[in-house]
Amino acid sequence: MKKIRTSVLIFFIFSLIFSTNTFGRKLKWRGSGDWRAENRYIMMFDSHNVENIIGEVITVGKFVPIKGMSPGIFLTIKTEKEIISIHLGPSWYIENQDIKIEPKEMVEIIGTRINFNGKQAIFAGKVEKGNKMLRLRDENGLPVWIGWKKK
Repeated sequence: MKKIRTSVLIFFIFSLIFSTNTFGRKLKWRGSGDWRAENRYIMMFDSHNVENIIGEVITVGKFVPIKGMSPGIFLTIKTEKEIISIHLGPSWYIENQDIKIEPKEMVEIIGTRINFNGKQAIFAGKVEKGNKMLRLRDENGLPVWIGWKKK
């Protein structure tokens, strides 16, 4: 009986040590690929400074906004005035939506202009294609992918 109690106690102690902080380091849950609302890249969206642009999709691709994040999806679109990169959101979220965006399609973007790696880009809040809409942020600028499966 004493061996069982000792084994249970040792198991409990190891479980406690390895389920919390390891050697004083704060462990970070990586399930979102670090696309959380507190991320400095995500916080670049300014809900008080949005604009609408309409253009033709030239390319659709993936990028990593900040080292350590999982890939995101971007569009390159051509408007009457410019060719600009549109940052949508995490690929794991975008790829699981009903709306698919392809090159040569016309889209309307509602978003905020950001400076990303020394170039102008637009961080999208909504993308409209025909009669379909991909909502990426709420009216306060918070990403809709935060807790999207809980809704």
